[in-house]
Amino acid sequence: MLLATMSSAFASSSAPLIPQDLTALPLSWVAVGIFVIAYTLVILEDVIHLRKSKPVIVAAGIIWVIVAIAYAGIGQTEQVDAFLGHNMLEYAYLLLFLLVAMTYINTMEERGVFDALRGWLISKGFTLRGIFWITGVLAFVISPLADNLTTALLMAAVVISVAGGRAAILADETTKKFAVLACVNIVVAANAGGAFSPFGDITTLMVWQAGKVSFGGFIGLLPSALVNWLIPAIIMSFFLPNGKPEPKKEETRLKYGAFVVVGLFIFTIFLAVSYHNFFHLPPMLGMMTGLGLLQLYGHHLKNSEKSAVDDNRVGRFDIYNQLQRSEWDTLMFFYGVILCVGGLGALGYLAQVSGLLYGVLGASTANVLVGVLSAIVDNIPVMFAVLSMNPDLSHGQWLLVTLTAGVGGSLLSVGSAAGVALMGQARGIYTFMSHLKWAWAVALGYVASIYVHMYIYDLTF
Repeated sequence: MLLATMSSAFASSSAPLIPQDLTALPLSWVAVGIFVIAYTLVILEDVIHLRKSKPVIVAAGIIWVIVAIAYAGIGQTEQVDAFLGHNMLEYAYLLLFLLVAMTYINTMEERGVFDALRGWLISKGFTLRGIFWITGVLAFVISPLADNLTTALLMAAVVISVAGGRAAILADETTKKFAVLACVNIVVAANAGGAFSPFGDITTLMVWQAGKVSFGGFIGLLPSALVNWLIPAIIMSFFLPNGKPEPKKEETRLKYGAFVVVGLFIFTIFLAVSYHNFFHLPPMLGMMTGLGLLQLYGHHLKNSEKSAVDDNRVGRFDIYNQLQRSEWDTLMFFYGVILCVGGLGALGYLAQVSGLLYGVLGASTANVLVGVLSAIVDNIPVMFAVLSMNPDLSHGQWLLVTLTAGVGGSLLSVGSAAGVALMGQARGIYTFMSHLKWAWAVALGYVASIYVHMYIYDLTF
C-alpha cells in the first residue's frame, strides 16, 4: 500500500503541471487578500512582536483549502495533489539544505571558531569599517562556490561574534548600527556573488538546469554583480560608526576538534556541488551526507577524553543540541511562503503576471520588474513562472532576468533566502525595517547593475 502511494505520488509529480486560470473566481481574490494580510504581519514583526512564521503558516493552510475548492469546481481535484506535492518537494530540499548549514554554523560556534576569529580580527587591529569590508568581500567571493544562503549565515555569525554577541549588540546603539549595516552589506554581497554562478543561488541553478545559460555563461554577470554590491557598500560605509571592537576579557581559544568541523563543513559544500554537477542529484543530498559525517565525528567528540576537558564547563558535546538550536522560525517561515506562493501559482496568478509582463511590456522592462517582484514575493516561484512561460529571449536577456531575480531580492529583507535566514539568526538586530532604511542605497546598486549589463550586451528598453 505504501509503495503504491509513493508510486502514484512520483507519477503525478513527473507530469507537467499547468495551472488553470482561476483568477476570476471570488475565492481566488480572497486567497490574494489572505496572502497580503499575512505578509503585512510579517513586515510588522518588529512592531507587533509576532514571529514571522505564524501568519504565513496559517495563510498557507487557508489558501490551499481555497485551491482545493476551486479545482473541485472544475472537476480536477487530482491536480491539487500534484501541485501541493511539487511545492512540498521544493520546501523539503530547502529545509534540509538549511538545516545542515545551520547545524554546522551552530557547531562551529560551540567549538569556539567564531570567537577565535573575532579575537584574530581584533588582534590585527581591524576597525569596524575594516570588518565591514572584510565580511562583505568574503560574502561576495564565497557565495558563488557555497551558495548565498550558507555564505550569509556564516558571515553574519562572524559579525555578531565580532560585535560581542546578540545581547551586547542590543544593549549599545553604536554597535547595533554597525551590525545592521554589516548584515545588510552581507545580504547584498551574498546575493550579488551568487548571481554569476550556477551554484550561487537557487534561481541560477534553475536557469542552468533549464538549459537557458551554459555553465560558463554565468560569468558574464560578474561586472554587473560587482557593481550591484559595491555601490550600496560604498554608500553605507560613510554611515559606519568609528571605533574598534572591544576585546573580550576572557581568553579565547578553540575547543578540541574545531578545525576538523571547519574542514567537514568545507567538504560538505564540496559534496553539495559535486552531487549536482557530476551525479545530477539535488545539492541537499550532498549536504545531508555531510551532516552524517558531522554526526559521526560528533560521536567521537562526545566520547573523546580530549573533548571532555573542553566540555566539562558546559556538558558533553551532543550534535542533536546543535540541531535543536537551528532557527526554526525561519525554517517554518519558508514553509509558509513557499506554500502560499505555490497556492497562488496554482490559481493562475504567477502565470498571469508573467504573461502580462512579457506580452505587453517587452523583455527588458519585464526582466527588470521580475527583480522587483522577486523582492516582494520570492525569487524562486517568480523564476519558475518565467521558465514555465518560456519567453523567446536572447542570451543577454536570459542573463538579465537571472541577474534581476538574483539581486532583486536584496531590495527587501524578505526578498531572498539569505535575508530571511539572517532575520532569524540576528533576530532583533537585522529586521525588515532596519533593512528598509537602506533600501534606497540597494536600489541604486540594482539600477546601476542593470545599466552595466545592458551596456555590455547592447540591450535596450
